Amino acid sequence: MIIHTGQRTDIPAFYSKWFINRIKEGYVLVRNPYYPKLVTKFILDPKVVDVIGFCTKNPRPMFPYLEDLKNFGQLWYVSITGFENDLEPNVPSIQQVIEDFKYLSNQLGKESVIWRYTPIIINEKYTLQRHVETFKSIAEQLDGYTSLAIFGFIDLYDKLKRNHPELKDCSDEDKIILAKEFSKIAKEHHLELRLCSKEKWLKDYGIDVDGCIRLEDYEKCIHAKLNIKQKMQARKNFCSCYLANDIGSYNSCLHLCSYCYANGNKDFILKNYKNHDVNSPLLIGNLEDGDEIRQAKQESNKYSIRPSLLDD
Repeated sequence: MIIHTGQRTDIPAFYSKWFINRIKEGYVLVRNPYYPKLVTKFILDPKVVDVIGFCTKNPRPMFPYLEDLKNFGQLWYVSITGFENDLEPNVPSIQQVIEDFKYLSNQLGKESVIWRYTPIIINEKYTLQRHVETFKSIAEQLDGYTSLAIFGFIDLYDKLKRNHPELKDCSDEDKIILAKEFSKIAKEHHLELRLCSKEKWLKDYGIDVDGCIRLEDYEKCIHAKLNIKQKMQARKNFCSCYLANDIGSYNSCLHLCSYCYANGNKDFILKNYKNHDVNSPLLIGNLEDGDEIRQAKQESNKYSIRPSLLDD
């Protein structure tokens, strides 16, 4: 089974201690965002959890606890965009995150750490040329520390349009230019390049559009095959990624990025954060009267085959 921590919030950045408490107690409770009284219980045991997926803009707060995670497979998606605090108010400096990325790579292996350059926003400040220069600079520094880079353009959900009408989509012409430039830069620095966005038509320009999070990525980081039949998608109309059982909560990420689809009103986010209990089995709040707890069906999906067959 794959457990994911980053589709709804940034657990490594803001909830590392809580997460490690869950690891030590061996389970976590997750409130259904659409049916709040329905709570799912996941066992956190390497016997049934093959990989934990972390998606973060700041992995450093989790570093003191890496020893507690050593028995779990880990796949880290680290976002490094180079935006300043007008778009990413509480994200650490680009150089800090690059150094932290390298640290993770040295600790876990480069197949366990993936670089995300998304979403791309183009305006008077973040120009086409600036994106090319920033992508190149990061790629140069991460050369040898990862084998995969993922890029994507801003996706203007209705909620995002309401909350941030100043954010605009990129033109098709700009998308083509960046796809070509990024592809060239990625090859120069030994990076496979994939698209995380709805612009599947960019495949005509040599871009891999078949999904950014793939089963093969989880398999590479644990050096084993996974027999997973069900494919979970976050955005059914165009997402082709392998996603998983997410244990986070919406409206709880303190990065407060302007473009975030998982966050809404800032006051609501801060209220939720104040309701966080590091000792609770739930990320936000505690169990309430009337909650219905259901045990998730869990099992290891690793193939029982000889290591010599893993590359077949």
